[in-house]
Amino acid sequence: MLSAVVFLVLPICLVLAALTDFLEMKIPNRIPLLLLGSFLLVAPFTGLTLTEFGWHLAAAAIVFSVCFTLFAINVMGGGDAKLLTAAAIWFGLNHALLEFLIVTAFFGGVLTVLIIMLRANWEKFAVIGVPLPQTLMVANKIPYAIAIGAAGLISYPQAPLVISTIKGLGL
Repeated sequence: MLSAVVFLVLPICLVLAALTDFLEMKIPNRIPLLLLGSFLLVAPFTGLTLTEFGWHLAAAAIVFSVCFTLFAINVMGGGDAKLLTAAAIWFGLNHALLEFLIVTAFFGGVLTVLIIMLRANWEKFAVIGVPLPQTLMVANKIPYAIAIGAAGLISYPQAPLVISTIKGLGL
């Protein structure tokens, strides 16, 4: 049961956040809260030492500090900041978090260019009948949870929490 939580909670939450951000241009608060709460409930049973647990909390605190600053200067949305913070706690302060953040930045750049091109050619897509969410076409923001989710799905298998859980299963 514990391994199922470690393997499924973060990926499912990232996919849900990406879908809701794409369709509604918002990330429900319950998704980052579920990520944070489930990590705090599961972490004591995953074999993390107190020091390792502290590094996971430090990762979330550092990511939150940077994201809050970006939110304060209107560069990042609040939902994206909360989602990145809640995902960071699952990675901990290590190479997997760095990979996650770098891949997120790369995918975010690609996503931004694609959304700008899509918005510039919206009429062409409408003429041929491609259904696109109205909120995506008229908003002045980018559904960055798509980039966060994709990067998280790619990077999460390298997270020490996942690796230790796999070792614990004897695989």
